Amino acid sequence: MNADEIFVFGNAGWPALLLDSSGTILSSNPAASETFALTGSGPVPLASLWPVDSPLSSRDFLAQWERSPSSRISLKLKTVKGNLADFPVSICIFQREGLKFFLLQVLPEAVPATNGKSGSEFNLAQKQKLDCALQLARTVSLDFNNALTGILGHTSLLLSQVSPDHPWRHSLVEVEKSAHRAAETANDLAAFSRVDSAPRGPGAGNLNTVVQSAVALLQNSCGGKAEWRLEPGRQLFAVRFDEAKMQQALVKLLENAFESLTGPGRITIQTRNLELTEDAQDRNLRLATGNYVCVEISDTGCGIPPDLMPRVFEPFFTTKQRGNHRGLGLALVYGIITNHAGGVAISSQPGGGTSVRVYLPAEKTFARESTPRTDNLKGHETVLIVDDEELLLTMGRTVLTAYGYRVLTAASGQKALEIISQEQTPPDLLLTDLVMPSMSGRELADEVCKLSPSIRVICMSGFVRPMGQGENIGFLQKPFTSQDLLSAVKQALTPV
Repeated sequence: MNADEIFVFGNAGWPALLLDSSGTILSSNPAASETFALTGSGPVPLASLWPVDSPLSSRDFLAQWERSPSSRISLKLKTVKGNLADFPVSICIFQREGLKFFLLQVLPEAVPATNGKSGSEFNLAQKQKLDCALQLARTVSLDFNNALTGILGHTSLLLSQVSPDHPWRHSLVEVEKSAHRAAETANDLAAFSRVDSAPRGPGAGNLNTVVQSAVALLQNSCGGKAEWRLEPGRQLFAVRFDEAKMQQALVKLLENAFESLTGPGRITIQTRNLELTEDAQDRNLRLATGNYVCVEISDTGCGIPPDLMPRVFEPFFTTKQRGNHRGLGLALVYGIITNHAGGVAISSQPGGGTSVRVYLPAEKTFARESTPRTDNLKGHETVLIVDDEELLLTMGRTVLTAYGYRVLTAASGQKALEIISQEQTPPDLLLTDLVMPSMSGRELADEVCKLSPSIRVICMSGFVRPMGQGENIGFLQKPFTSQDLLSAVKQALTPV
């Protein structure tokens, strides 16, 4: 196995080393080569960076760390100049194809700025934690999906060979259901670990458009508990952004603001231009000279305790009930914004509300206010949405109802079939997630097409586009915007 295939820190601005279980350095990034006395092109033991009189071997060091792991330790290592210096480092461990690997990263306060780049120690540390979790999630999801592919492939083969009354058929069906449930977790990890190196899109646009869309979704779905104030800035600078991902990030921030309200409260959303003639600081966020568009989301909710503030962007950290939250929300927001070369700053006071400020680099040209024509996206047909995620059901119902559609929702395939059987007139369109427990979206689509061939079908998924679709079946890639949803529904319902 090529170590470079699992080492994703080649372009990181801080030193990072990939070690095997013996303590041999398999890969290192340029920042590590600029910092440490790494000689030769082949693998070298980590202990080659120890002091000459150190009795500790590379293997002994890793074994000692495993017995008493710590997220942050201090090591005395040889620098590229030949002297010794204390470096605070973080270590994480992961496995791939039965082999054990260690990822060692030097924490930012020990590394001077290079190439004229300066940044916040806090943000570098957060980026380290996020990238480490991304590597782990990417590795787990890849291996998990490979294993699930084998399980589902063999199971489906056996199911195609056994008769309906075979005594093993029920057990095989249960194995298949369990594999689909496991695929949900793999889907979450794959979505979390998917990092785009640059925003998509042909050109720069007006951020007010996606802000207004995100606010409309949450405002309509969350009821009257909150007073929503939208204060869009006029003549915003142009920003390059991926609309679907940016809407995903803003919806998560708005959702957190709403959930922080313990009673009636207010959520204020502002956008504004920012021109910096010199470097500036917002809390732990370092802003270089340049032009930005700032989106600020403030609430009058319960606030964030000071001891939790440093951890809010940590992957898998959450103060919510674990059953419905995996702690990927704000880490995902942080990843999306930093992948757009932006930054996030948070200020909060317990009992006094929270303010989240998103800064995105901008071009000093005024972006046109895009008011998309929506008359041609309106409809009157009946749409049945099926997804085991309540948030997506709420979003779909809110958007489609606002454009004239009659919307039915179901949290499972079985419930969807019940609704269809009870309706005097079958729905015009079925919009279903592909990966759901008990009955997959593909199985549901097959059943629905048998019951009523006239029903159009759109499958949704964060996975790759499914193959072998019928002429009545469309596909919508997650994540998607409200405009993507409306366009897909309109296209599916428009006679050819």
